[in-house]
Amino acid sequence: MSQQIQDDPDDDDSVGQAEAQEIGIKLRALRSDRAMSIADLAAKAGVSAGIISQIERGKSNPSMKTLQRIRTALGVSLWAFLEQPPPATSVDPVFVRRADDRLRIVVGSNKLIKELLSPLNHESLRFMSIIMPAHSRTEEVVVGAGEKGGFVVEGVVELTVGDQTTTLSKDDSFQFRCDQPHQVANTSDAPARIIWIMSMHDLHL
Repeated sequence: MSQQIQDDPDDDDSVGQAEAQEIGIKLRALRSDRAMSIADLAAKAGVSAGIISQIERGKSNPSMKTLQRIRTALGVSLWAFLEQPPPATSVDPVFVRRADDRLRIVVGSNKLIKELLSPLNHESLRFMSIIMPAHSRTEEVVVGAGEKGGFVVEGVVELTVGDQTTTLSKDDSFQFRCDQPHQVANTSDAPARIIWIMSMHDLHL
């Protein structure tokens, strides 16, 4: 069954209570694996120790911004807070992710839906499905060493890389160095869907 981090309905960019419980358990495990105390992680992430403690106990609904700070301090992607080991009864090889096992994040004020398609969340190559509602755009994109690319599955989007903007329609594709400022916008009245591919040192998503 798919798992999800989703913004609060009031648009405060926080996760729901059910997801908060899962995130707390995973956060404690990730911190313990790195032999970090709560104080150590809090200092490195730039948040209070009390916030870390509350998240680990499932008593706080962390915002996406807080999770971004924590995942950076831990050296993991946001998906790491949701990924679960395959059940012992699983017969699938590790290089396969089934459609009903996709992890999902709903991010930003534009409510972009990002679904992880990659079977492994720790590899340097990652691809995902991004559904962009009408009149939405990407926010706070990460630039760095590596490349990004994609394929427009449906809809029409505007891609800006550096000082160049172009319109892409269904079945169009693209690729660029991700050390350049970039943004994708859906200026139409209909949703758009993109298969997004990243090969970066810091896979924040």
